[in-house]
Amino acid sequence: MGKGKISKFKEMEMFPNVFQPPFQEVFGKDFRLKGKWGRDHFRNGHPITLELGCGKGEYSVGLARMFPARNFIGIDIKGARIWTGARQAQEERIPNVTFIRTRIEFINSFFGKDEIDEIWLTFPDPQLKKRRNKKRLTAPHFLNSYREFLKDRGLLHLKTDNPVLYHYTLELVEMNSLPLRAATADLYGSEKPAAGFGIQTYYEKQFIEKGLPIHYLEFELPADITIGEPEPEAEK
Repeated sequence: MGKGKISKFKEMEMFPNVFQPPFQEVFGKDFRLKGKWGRDHFRNGHPITLELGCGKGEYSVGLARMFPARNFIGIDIKGARIWTGARQAQEERIPNVTFIRTRIEFINSFFGKDEIDEIWLTFPDPQLKKRRNKKRLTAPHFLNSYREFLKDRGLLHLKTDNPVLYHYTLELVEMNSLPLRAATADLYGSEKPAAGFGIQTYYEKQFIEKGLPIHYLEFELPADITIGEPEPEAEK
């Protein structure tokens, strides 16, 4: 591990807006703030938004700056990336954003029933080895997992440059009759204005410079629906 990463990890240990629980503290166990993020950490009753796979935290910090009456939590396993957003939030004294360094597979150890209002997935790994890959963050396994802590009909936002992930997720939404709020294969070429679209991650800016269209989906996750995979004959 490089000296730069080591120094960042040590610095983050002092950040009040970063949580780095060890494996044994969250594997099969509840994190101490589960169900109590609003009361014990943010100390308010504002809605909470998660960004899964937040990277450097540009989106989490940008949304927190834009919506001071909401709370934001960025989650990623790469500590050196999280350091960037966490330090920026500290320097700008943005109180309504925090970060968790953990695997998304452990997410249910952190949040209780109805604790989260919406989720952002900003340019997640499309996992292209298989057309239907359980590791995709919009696969049924993950969507059903999110339902355990997302409020009934809570929102899920997906931004991606990858058409395979976009169409795969759109197919899941339609097959499971999930309420679709928005769907566009060219976000910045569409006429739909929306708060938060002006925030662009480091990689998103690169995609746009290359002329790649940005795909966007926004849909609800009802609590009473178990999300399933399309039947094999639906494969294209």
